[in-house]
Amino acid sequence: MDDVAVGPLDLAARVDDALAVQALAFGLSDEEIAVRRHIVLRHLGCPGARALGATTPEGRLVGFVYGMPNDRAHWWSTVVEPYLRNECLDHWLDDSFTITELHVHPGYQHRGLGRALITRITDEAAEPRSILSAIDTESPARRLYRSLGYHDLARRVLFPSAPTPYAVMGAPLPLIR
Repeated sequence: MDDVAVGPLDLAARVDDALAVQALAFGLSDEEIAVRRHIVLRHLGCPGARALGATTPEGRLVGFVYGMPNDRAHWWSTVVEPYLRNECLDHWLDDSFTITELHVHPGYQHRGLGRALITRITDEAAEPRSILSAIDTESPARRLYRSLGYHDLARRVLFPSAPTPYAVMGAPLPLIR
């Protein structure tokens, strides 16, 4: 991880920096960034929401993760619940810590930052398991999640605004090291 430090992040204060990382890592347009900015700020008001950042010695944000205890009333849960119910796995929506976003600047990937961010934030969770969604293709992100103990709970999950299907993945906590 070189000299990049992982620690608590005031995501509300650094939301634009975080979204710049996400835009590079995930390929977002300016319009998508504007929509996500409102979503991130709304999420931060949820009970138990917290964030970690990966910063250089100069204070540049090069990665972040945020999440919260899952709530079945949240939009994400209402979308994935029927897919999980079809697999008899909708109980994963209860007592779970949701990884809402995890992104690392492309120039800092493959250094262990994503692993450090997700393991540290889930180590602080009171819930016995974690859930997340990822684009349903083989990717470095999916390989990382599997190496930490996440497994597919539902595949081909369609979110209303997303052009590609997602997989919902879950893991017992603590994550595998």
